[in-house]
Amino acid sequence: MKNVSLTFILLSFCFGFAQNDPTTFSLQEAIDFALENNRQVKNAQNDIEAAKQQKWETTATGLPQINASVDYQNFLKQQVSLLPAAAFDPIGGIRQLEDYYDLDALQTQELPEAPQGFIPVTFGTKQTVNASATLSQLIFDGSYLVGLQSAKVFLDISKNAKTKTDLEVRKAVINAYGNVLLAQESVSILESNIAVLEKNLYETQKIYENGLGEEENVEQLQITLSGVRSNLNNTNRLKTLALQMLNITLGLDIYNGTLLTDTLETLSADQLSINLLSADDNVQNTIDYMIAANDKTSKELLVKLEKSKALPNLSGFLTGGYNGNSDSFTFLKSNQQWFGSALVGVSLNIPIFSSGKRSAATQRAKINLVKAETELEETEQKIKLQIASAKSNYEFAIEDYENKKQNLALAERIERKNQTKFFEGIGSSFELRQAQTQLYAAQQELLQAMLDVINSKAELETVLNSPINN
Repeated sequence: MKNVSLTFILLSFCFGFAQNDPTTFSLQEAIDFALENNRQVKNAQNDIEAAKQQKWETTATGLPQINASVDYQNFLKQQVSLLPAAAFDPIGGIRQLEDYYDLDALQTQELPEAPQGFIPVTFGTKQTVNASATLSQLIFDGSYLVGLQSAKVFLDISKNAKTKTDLEVRKAVINAYGNVLLAQESVSILESNIAVLEKNLYETQKIYENGLGEEENVEQLQITLSGVRSNLNNTNRLKTLALQMLNITLGLDIYNGTLLTDTLETLSADQLSINLLSADDNVQNTIDYMIAANDKTSKELLVKLEKSKALPNLSGFLTGGYNGNSDSFTFLKSNQQWFGSALVGVSLNIPIFSSGKRSAATQRAKINLVKAETELEETEQKIKLQIASAKSNYEFAIEDYENKKQNLALAERIERKNQTKFFEGIGSSFELRQAQTQLYAAQQELLQAMLDVINSKAELETVLNSPINN
């Protein structure tokens, strides 16, 4: 029993350990993973598959269709019909001749009176079975031809939507990945700053206790330390939220243990691509332009569709079947008698007059086409502005990154000088606190500048519809 319990505990431990194994990603690995597992990407891919099925559904409309039906009827109470009783008068024919010809000389006795009223009768059998199959074929229909073109355009729209989704997910992964790195680097820097402040506070406290310093010096350092600790606590919370957002973007469980292998510094250095600023500004290669062009094409097809409704449509059919009749259910017996029938024909539908309905629908479709053309022009101009803005933001991010690196180096030298002056007794605690605050701000500004370089490059690549691995 003890061996069994020990085995169970070991298995549970191993299973739990395997379940909690962290997932590690570089930025490119995270992008590749998200492009397969992100939920929006999966839905976009499903939209493409649905569009393919819809394309075949539209195509199959013009292909031969075969339908069969089997009808069984059982009259629990057969319907009764009433026939005039005079219809069954055997002398009626003679009486009609007597009214037409003068047959008095031939009449030897008086003819009986004609019967009055109605006679109830039932027709057919109590049970019937009808089985038939129909082969139909669309021969010509203008709207069907337009429908085939529309199905292809709809598939293109779905593919472009998938590309758009991939680009947006890629950008979202880069942003989320960068936010996690920013939080991690901030935590590391804040912890390092706290260690330095605690050492300074300890030394200042001892100096004050020995009567060689002022209490204000201790209090200034305590204020600075308290603020940095508060920032550290908040940054830790933000790091957790940033990691959860990254997990959602990757398509993972929100609480998945994810580890990042890249650093903010190496990523920002890799994203410094001046050549991207001179990239081709061909608007027609952007995904937003392609989507707008697809909308224009769909509006053109709607105009064709409305015009095609004025054309005749022609279809053919072939129907064959059998029917059986019986007063009892004998349809499964071999001696049941069946009667066959067959029919072939064509149907031609010619639209002639619709009181202006078709004309109004065509004009409405043309108006929507003009709107789509205007929107395409508007989209083209907006994309040009987006490209110019994205390039400007990326160029500024690069310049700002270099500037923030220089500022941090200066802030570190200023803080070291003021710290030396403070402990030598020739500098005030207020000046030291100002230098420390300036240093902490410069540290965060550099981290943010690194992130801005990464994000602005991702934005420019998204606008330009650059390859995923650019």
